[in-house]
Amino acid sequence: MGDALKIGILYSTTGPYGAMGVDARDGAMLAIEARIEDCARRTGRAIEPIFYDPHASLGAYLDGARHLLREGCRHIVGTITSAARKEVIPLVEKHDGLLWYMCPYEGFEANENVIYVGGCPNQHLIPAFEYLIPRFGARPYLTGANYVWGWEMNRLARELIANAGGEVLGERYLPLEETAVGRIIAEIEERRPSFVLNNLIGPSSYAFLEAMKTLGDHDPAFRPENCPVVSCDLMECELDLIADGSATGQLCAASYFDMLDTPDNSAFKARAAGRYGHERRISSVFASAYTAVDLCVGAILAAGSDEPQAVRREVHGREWPSLFGPLTVDSRTNHAALPFHLGRINADNGFDVIASRPALAADPYLTKRGTHMPARLRIVS
Repeated sequence: MGDALKIGILYSTTGPYGAMGVDARDGAMLAIEARIEDCARRTGRAIEPIFYDPHASLGAYLDGARHLLREGCRHIVGTITSAARKEVIPLVEKHDGLLWYMCPYEGFEANENVIYVGGCPNQHLIPAFEYLIPRFGARPYLTGANYVWGWEMNRLARELIANAGGEVLGERYLPLEETAVGRIIAEIEERRPSFVLNNLIGPSSYAFLEAMKTLGDHDPAFRPENCPVVSCDLMECELDLIADGSATGQLCAASYFDMLDTPDNSAFKARAAGRYGHERRISSVFASAYTAVDLCVGAILAAGSDEPQAVRREVHGREWPSLFGPLTVDSRTNHAALPFHLGRINADNGFDVIASRPALAADPYLTKRGTHMPARLRIVS
């Protein structure tokens, strides 16, 4: 048997987004296990996953990427936050590797050394607003984590609301892991928005949703059916970390939900249950990490090499079966076309899908017609 095909897995399983990191790691490992026999049969090589946990330290992501590259990983599947992704991209570029990124993000990026399997704003934020504004109005309140995800998502939200003739009633940011949300809640109660965009992350988001439940109990105008909170980065794996029932009724945009009623999803959930010995909710980050690894290994096998340029050609050159349906990746942007789903959190800590669209071609710079964004937007480095 030849040298092992080494795949780097780079996720933090602790810290403010640790629940997402655990699910991403598990999804990636499940995909590797599913491809081991195929890889051995076609190439005579084993697949060797090499996992590095940065433990939520931004600097450690760079250390992790360096370690994985030195270990011979030409392909790294990983990072959750945009800050971590931007930290490792220059090193991956330097070594001409490929980073397989699979979380929803704020857009305004395209890189030859990154394959984007997570959605950008025209695949999550814009269709969510197109659902919300006609039903609830164009007077939202915006919250966000105090880094690039929160800043950029809220900037785009302001543009969308201005184009709809509406008004943003407030905008506040919190550091990662900050849970003091009292000032934000007080402003929401005073200004009475039509809905709230939640771009907080981890414990900040959980505390905010719990406080919104308390506010809604006090004033029915703030219950989810009257003033919903919508997120683009809340996953099934996080719902058990929110106080019982506090998030019920709130909304989230994603490319995948556990409750999707398709034969492929039922078969996938059964496979995951067989691997882990019990049924588990499959989050969008689990499904996306699985898809990224499956696509990576599939393209390597099709190319007959793990050389990144050859792998990119294979990724771009065909339609790939996936949990998201037939998957295509745009050769101009390296972004996958993805479906849009809007989920409502139910009493069982899952998501009921209340609106869907078929796969949307990614438009990371919002340059195409139909995105309702003005031409003055510029690339954010």
